[in-house]
Amino acid sequence: MSDHSDVCPHLDCIGEVTKEELLQKLKGTCQSCGAGGPNLWACLQNDCPYVGCGESYSDHSTLHAQAKKHNLTVNLTTFRIWCYICEREVFLEHRPVVPVSGNHHCKSLEQEPAPQTASHPLKAVPIAVADEEESESEDDELKPRGLTGMKNIGNSCYMNAALQALSNCPPLTQFFLDCGGLVRTDKKPALCKSYQKLISELWHKKRPSYVVPTSLSHGIKLVNPMFRGYAQQDTQEFLRCLMDQLHEELKEPLAESGGCERGEGDERRDGDCSPSEDEFLSCDSGSSSDRGEGCEGRGPGEAELLIQDEGGGPRSGAEDEGVPSNSPHNQSQSRSAPEPDNEASMHCNSSRPCSPTRSLQELHPKLSSSPPRSSPLRSVGVAYSLKKAHLLLGAKKKKQARYRSVISDIFDGSILSLVQCLTCDRVSTTVETFQDLSLPIPGKEDLAKLHSSIHQNLPAKTGSCPDSYASQGWISYIMDSIRRFVVSCIPSWFWGPMVTLEDCLAAFFAADELKGDNMYSCERCKKLRNGVKYCKVLRLPEILCIHLKRFRHEVMYSFKINSHVSFPLEGLDLRPFLAKESPSQITTYDLLSVICHHGTAGSGHYIAYCQNVINGQWYEFDDQYVTEVHETVVQNSEAYVLFYRKSSEESVRERQKVVALANLKEPSLLQFYISREWLNKFNTFTEPGPITNHTFLCQHGGIPPNKYHYIDDLVVILPQNVWEYLYNSFGGGPAVNHLYVCAICQVEIEALAKRRKVEIDTFIKLNKEFQAEEAPTVILCISMQWFREWESFVKGKDNEPPGPIDNSKIGVMKGGHIQLKQGADYGQISEETWQYLLSIYGGGPEIAVRQTVVPADTDSLHGERKIEAETRAL
Repeated sequence: MSDHSDVCPHLDCIGEVTKEELLQKLKGTCQSCGAGGPNLWACLQNDCPYVGCGESYSDHSTLHAQAKKHNLTVNLTTFRIWCYICEREVFLEHRPVVPVSGNHHCKSLEQEPAPQTASHPLKAVPIAVADEEESESEDDELKPRGLTGMKNIGNSCYMNAALQALSNCPPLTQFFLDCGGLVRTDKKPALCKSYQKLISELWHKKRPSYVVPTSLSHGIKLVNPMFRGYAQQDTQEFLRCLMDQLHEELKEPLAESGGCERGEGDERRDGDCSPSEDEFLSCDSGSSSDRGEGCEGRGPGEAELLIQDEGGGPRSGAEDEGVPSNSPHNQSQSRSAPEPDNEASMHCNSSRPCSPTRSLQELHPKLSSSPPRSSPLRSVGVAYSLKKAHLLLGAKKKKQARYRSVISDIFDGSILSLVQCLTCDRVSTTVETFQDLSLPIPGKEDLAKLHSSIHQNLPAKTGSCPDSYASQGWISYIMDSIRRFVVSCIPSWFWGPMVTLEDCLAAFFAADELKGDNMYSCERCKKLRNGVKYCKVLRLPEILCIHLKRFRHEVMYSFKINSHVSFPLEGLDLRPFLAKESPSQITTYDLLSVICHHGTAGSGHYIAYCQNVINGQWYEFDDQYVTEVHETVVQNSEAYVLFYRKSSEESVRERQKVVALANLKEPSLLQFYISREWLNKFNTFTEPGPITNHTFLCQHGGIPPNKYHYIDDLVVILPQNVWEYLYNSFGGGPAVNHLYVCAICQVEIEALAKRRKVEIDTFIKLNKEFQAEEAPTVILCISMQWFREWESFVKGKDNEPPGPIDNSKIGVMKGGHIQLKQGADYGQISEETWQYLLSIYGGGPEIAVRQTVVPADTDSLHGERKIEAETRAL
């Protein structure tokens, strides 16, 4: 039974209206601008026939309501009713059974004006330096938001389900709501801006019944052609593409830190025995004080990372697993996007309890560190010039920048992978970043092996669950394939035991025997050897994304694994899978959202179940329809992608202490500036790490000139007692009491701009002269890879200048001379241009495609012509 306070008091303003009348109005257009459906709204005020357009056009329905003081309107597509006074959806079953009198007047908008700008929602954690003049009442805080559907715009259920699942990840959503001023990019298609707008619409307190994610859909199609058209796609591929692009657009270079410097070789280390704890930590390059900040690299096109042994073989076998395509409610044939064929695959790229609150002014978060992009320079080690170039490259090698973004802060974790040779006991270790874990679903036999090995405390050889058939003959392979296809069509309760999410994790982290066709190439033995491979989690992400590999694509057919995998709503503990060297203190996770797929490997439909962070209730998001469900419905669902969030009561208590300190309002002589990013992270993360004010400071302690004009978006002012508590609890810093533009950076920026102008002007001048030459005596080659880096620098797209010229990849040694490699990616420049670039950047080697031709002797030339004339006469 609903509480009386939940009943809209304005329902008695509704006149007599029938469904037929509404359907008739749907065929019309907006009475103000003539826009057609589907997003039309009809006024429900007694005797008012007005029909207006929604937010996707000019929102004349809202303008009509404000002008005429009419409170209630109904969406003619979904028949959901919105009250402008209550600023929420209302339901006719709550309508009072009192006859509507003609003299009765509803409360007008003048009496209770709707605010023109709504503050952002999702204040889910009690934390904030609260203002006395709090714009929103406590009742507003408790109203559930984020219950907005998304219209299916053509087989887009895969996108809608993924966006709803991400939208209900509080750390990410709170960043886009509270730190909107930080969402800045000059990279096309500016997907972060589209995502920010979508999140604002979904969580606005005046939320519509559904939104149309056209802008984001258009942007993702520009990023990845796979999503163009109206073919069905896989939600996991969409998630990876979206988060990769958000990272690329929002990434920032990490502050310099000596402890995190390392070369490429530090990523993989070899030893004769098991590495010590210190050695493991060095693999994670434990430079940063934030335990979530690793130094793993994230490349621009990195989409998938397989744990590989040193021989290059993947962790497990040869099955090509793909993901299904889906249609909306209708089931149509589709193509499938490939899914990683390795059960130990991890996506790389790249990181609150549900209580309504205010947020520390509203405590805004931090963004921890993400990885570097390293592409080591390689040279063709030959001859003097190549050796010279190699020495120059070694001396002046461009320093590889390391980057982080809100995406890497929230979702990036790291795994420690070890391979041991069973002959010489040599151990190779690798630290790898993951953004999601793709887990196999063990079959009946694999489950028995797994449980047996656990009980015996032995390293299990579950191998790749689906790949244990790889070494069998063709007949056995075909029979097993037929058996698995038949089994997949039978309900799991009929043929197998229950599979838990912990079983899937155990199968993923189980030891692998490397033997037979999958032997380990030992660098010490210089031979293929039997080995064992195992991995553990080194650093846990703030939000753990788990992908269950439900789809298999065999040679002759594709099928979906319909086995029910039970998963906990609370208390998923990853401690059994944690490396003993891990710095992660919090290992338990609570479920945030689940993406489910209904259908087959060829067609189907995606929906999402998400827990609302404000009221703690679970909701089903099925395109534009949002329905409250019981948690048992969620537990019985066929999960495909799950989002878990770290849980900690201690972090809640920390926030409550800060709120209490802020409310004391002790007078202080000093005010402290703190990073809005870090404050938001403190507000939403369980392990925010040290205070990182370097997000708005330069290395000299001032404000970078390019950030000063929006410094208000980067900082929050704290009273002294709050700053001291946070500083003593988390460390970091530095303390900032005064904001000023850095004069040193200003001089450097001006010098850099001058250098860019000189270089590009000189190049254009020399290149024009080169183009004007009819027969240049010498044409030199330059690597286009290096040239593109230089071009990005001089055009201001990249802040860092390129390293030395590296022509080693386009040259090859033949007959003691360096020649141009066939099919090389190179450009042609004049000798003057080459010398100019070489004088600035150094490097090499010099590769010529046309050398100076020595003219023939004049007498000899006349003799040749005379002989030719005589020959013709004959």
